[in-house]
Amino acid sequence: MAEKYILSIDQSTQGTKVLLVNHQNQIFLKFSLSHRQFINENGWISHDLDEIKNNLRQLFAQILGKVNSRQIEGVAITNQRESAAAWSRKTGEPLCHTIVWQDNRAEDLVSKIAYPELAVKVKNTTGLALSPYFTGAKWGWMLLNEPRVIQAHANNDLCFGTMDSWLIYQLTDGQSFKTEVSNACRTQLMNIRTGKWDPELSEIFGVDINDLPEIVDSNANFGETNLFGLISHPLPILSVLGDSQAALFAHGCFNPGDFKVTFGTGSSVMLNIGNNLPKNINNQLNTSFAWSINGQKSYVYEGNINYAGAAITWLKDKIHLIDDPNATADLALTANPNDRTILIPAFAGLGAPYWLPNMKAAFVNMTATTGKKELVRATLNSLVYQINDILETFHHLSSQVNDEIHTDGGMIKNKYLMQYLSNITQKDVKIANISELSALGSAMNAMQHFDGLKNYSKTYIPRITKNIATNYSKEWSSWIKKIS
Repeated sequence: MAEKYILSIDQSTQGTKVLLVNHQNQIFLKFSLSHRQFINENGWISHDLDEIKNNLRQLFAQILGKVNSRQIEGVAITNQRESAAAWSRKTGEPLCHTIVWQDNRAEDLVSKIAYPELAVKVKNTTGLALSPYFTGAKWGWMLLNEPRVIQAHANNDLCFGTMDSWLIYQLTDGQSFKTEVSNACRTQLMNIRTGKWDPELSEIFGVDINDLPEIVDSNANFGETNLFGLISHPLPILSVLGDSQAALFAHGCFNPGDFKVTFGTGSSVMLNIGNNLPKNINNQLNTSFAWSINGQKSYVYEGNINYAGAAITWLKDKIHLIDDPNATADLALTANPNDRTILIPAFAGLGAPYWLPNMKAAFVNMTATTGKKELVRATLNSLVYQINDILETFHHLSSQVNDEIHTDGGMIKNKYLMQYLSNITQKDVKIANISELSALGSAMNAMQHFDGLKNYSKTYIPRITKNIATNYSKEWSSWIKKIS
């Protein structure tokens, strides 16, 4: 009998991946295409939805050139969460470029409504600090600045969605306009206590709930697709999960206290806090849905770091300090051990747990002997210090935080970074043996596999004392306070 697969779509910030996952949770095939990053003089970041759709069609054709379509049982989707899309309800055509999650063009809009009482209300209702980072403010900006969006809303022809909703709408030829809780909770328009769109918040951001998708379970029936007409029979869309939650699922972090760190363009540090939403969610972290499966909801604390892999890209493309990101580990390992240079990577402010949106990036504590190796090491170290500060906040907020860090993403191959993470956090760091954790997690949800990864390729253990680790962390914190 021919092997059966789930076709998993991973729509990330940098590109689109399409994978075939079998029932042994193994990736059989993978194809990917990158898409352009449009960055203007203001630092605004956007994507072309038509380019992404065309890339997806090409990837489907590549997959179908390798397997019989009858071997595919269904489709799973995972995606970057906070990016904002707008399209015509009648034609499905984009009305403007996507505003990418990193983009802060809605900062002025947020500052106009950010009086203290409202900020507290937003946090208590959504679990998220009021910020242009989240999707609701981005949609509000579109309704003030994008003529085609404004006109479509006036004509009752507007669909707003995160990337999952855009993909579902296109794949089903406009027959399904849905999202699920792990994406909806990141828009800052969903009431985390009810799991529904909040009318008062929507009005504050100027968004009409009628323009938003239906919120359903993460393993709901999202509709059927013929892969843009490439196959003659429909496939069910069985799973949708935001990329960070999908990685948590793949790691098998189903119990309170389980957590993982994802290293991508940004970084997500996510802790499972169980089925009961805490009474007090007005804290330094984001409180979100992990998922809702068969009506059973799970919640997480999450800290997001804006610049992880993006900081290495900055070293390479903007200041030309490196030619190859893979070289950063060797450079860091051979840097002067006495150099104490620190990078404050506030290229778009600092997020959790600092919430310093106006802070600017800086190298500090340099000497005349500081060189390329030391600057590269400082860049890697900055990511670890931010993760450690989020973990410290986990410990303050939750009685259950395990001693193992489950990791995934492209940067887990960096031996220096992973060892330093173990050193500073004083925790064991387990390295996933599969790099495509988000795509795998959504496919596992489609297959209802609740087991998680069984094997890890390597485990790093601390090689410095807790006292030394604490001193390094204090030095980082002191610089944050000095320049904030």
